[in-house]
Amino acid sequence: MSFCHGLRLLYSQLSLFSKELNRPWYRYVSNSLALSSEKRASDFNSFVARTNTCGELSSAHVGQEVTLCGWIQYQRQGLFLVLRDFQGLTQIIIPQDEAHSHVKKVLYDAPVESVVRVTGTVISRPPGQKNPRMPTGDIEVKVKTAEVLNSCKKLPFEIKDFIKKSEALRMQYRYLDLRSFQMQHNLRLRSQMVMKMREYLCNLHGFVDVETPTLFKRTPGGAKEFVVPSREPGRFYCLPQSPQQFKQLLMVGGLDRYFQVARCYRDEGSKPDRQPEFTQIDIEMSFVNQAGIQRLIEGLLQYSWPNERGPITTPFPSMSYAEALAEYGTDKPDTRFGMKIIDVSDVFRSVEIGFVQNAVNKPQGSVKAICVPQGARHLQKKDFESLKDSAKSQFNQEVLHLILKPDESLKSPLSKFLSEEQQSELIQALKVQADDVVLLAAGEHEKVCSVLGNMRLESANLLESRGLVLRDPTAFHFLWVVDFPLFLPKEENPAELESAHHPFTAPHPSDTSLIYSEPAKVRSQHYDLVLNGSEIGGGSIRIHNAELQRFVLETVLKEDPELLSHLLEALKCGAPPHGGIALGLDRLICLVAGAPSIRDVIAFPKSFKGRDLMSNAPDYITPEELEPYHIQVAWPASEAEANKN
Repeated sequence: MSFCHGLRLLYSQLSLFSKELNRPWYRYVSNSLALSSEKRASDFNSFVARTNTCGELSSAHVGQEVTLCGWIQYQRQGLFLVLRDFQGLTQIIIPQDEAHSHVKKVLYDAPVESVVRVTGTVISRPPGQKNPRMPTGDIEVKVKTAEVLNSCKKLPFEIKDFIKKSEALRMQYRYLDLRSFQMQHNLRLRSQMVMKMREYLCNLHGFVDVETPTLFKRTPGGAKEFVVPSREPGRFYCLPQSPQQFKQLLMVGGLDRYFQVARCYRDEGSKPDRQPEFTQIDIEMSFVNQAGIQRLIEGLLQYSWPNERGPITTPFPSMSYAEALAEYGTDKPDTRFGMKIIDVSDVFRSVEIGFVQNAVNKPQGSVKAICVPQGARHLQKKDFESLKDSAKSQFNQEVLHLILKPDESLKSPLSKFLSEEQQSELIQALKVQADDVVLLAAGEHEKVCSVLGNMRLESANLLESRGLVLRDPTAFHFLWVVDFPLFLPKEENPAELESAHHPFTAPHPSDTSLIYSEPAKVRSQHYDLVLNGSEIGGGSIRIHNAELQRFVLETVLKEDPELLSHLLEALKCGAPPHGGIALGLDRLICLVAGAPSIRDVIAFPKSFKGRDLMSNAPDYITPEELEPYHIQVAWPASEAEANKN
């Protein structure tokens, strides 16, 4: 085989991989790492046995002798190989002359994904053979010496982003999955954003980074906590859901401004976008109000936002909880698209339909609807049935659909009950156009809003699966949701109340007096930050009065205040007014990176069921190991029998 023919063969075999190099996230990795400044580029090569990375060489390096270290991505016919490291790829020419036969043998025999170190001269690629889709596509390195630092066995999957792999397999071999450019991009993006956040908080605004304990005690209310046994019989630690109490105590201690990249733990079982252990940017300030916290977070995100994602505009828009529920059916609305919920109760008030009249005549009853644009063109009968089944199974709520035909008449069993005037009012209220679909529900206000909010998202998913673009994937729509209720009825017992946020949230100043007479009507000083329909942060102004805090715990929430005696005691000792917020780092980075799951922005995540598939944790321990903790396991019968065998 001739040298030139071999080169052409390599390029034909690399055509599929070259498409990967043109993806936005690959360009982001290359651009963010291969910075224009030589000083920054040299930082990657200090203290190590290489002169350059595999992603930084260019025509400016032609003629230089370089040493590269990395993994063999491809190797073809003993003529060429592609070397990969965290920054990119470099094409390596294997010498064919007899004097370098030992080098050729070393590289030819090395399996793909073996770790090698090569030294050679940077040369320009021949005319017509440059690859503009590779940052190093103008050059190649002609090898003089090579060493295999570690050979690689046959792997369970290829280290190529375009190779489809199940998530379970990726998590089982996470150390291999981390080699992919996508995972490298996500983790480096995360690191860069966190570093910018530290700069903004600590260097620019005087925050103090404080580490709080991981072993703590049970906190009343909130999510379930992981329990950790101690050597004292019957006594257990709990892993904190958040550093909430500690950061409030730091304010009592006069620290004034606290910040932490905090590890948090919640035993919430199997939830698709949750992890049992997660990370939040935890913040607390003294002498601050809600507006102060909001401006801080807007500045923090603006400062740490990647340039490649475009600028974000501040201040972020704000919406009350009541508005969000009424217009979007959720407290975390995705404002990238319309399809808002419209109250059409007045149109149906005189319509003689039993379930409609039952709804509008109740104190909290209403008739509401959303308009699905071009739904008749893109949705099929089975889609409408699926939407209705979803409403029935999740909310026990009936949903009807109406279609506006091109002749401006309504197609629906409901239309025969509506006069021409009522039909016209409905069309005008919803701004319906030809081939639009109206989804309508009647019942109690909150329930109807919730079901239509769900239908709004499901309809958007269906339309986008048919090719319509409703939600711009490159757009970032931030929203503050404020004025939440302080308490909500418990699901299992609506006569009792629970905290909508947590028991330390202060009531709205206008509603403070109601807390002693009508606590269910009290609004809170709680605020959530929403991005593209996902909650990425939540916080509040805290109760700093010990007597009010005791009343909330003991009288309203029916919790034992002795569990928080340390906090109540601290609040009596001159606690300043204070408030804070926590940003969910995993979810924020997931949205910024455009990743399908938060597991794609965490180095070693747990599975959907909370297991570590790589190490098989949680794992069994022996009775002898349990003995110091005074614990015995009551095995289910089937497992007890299996253990015996």
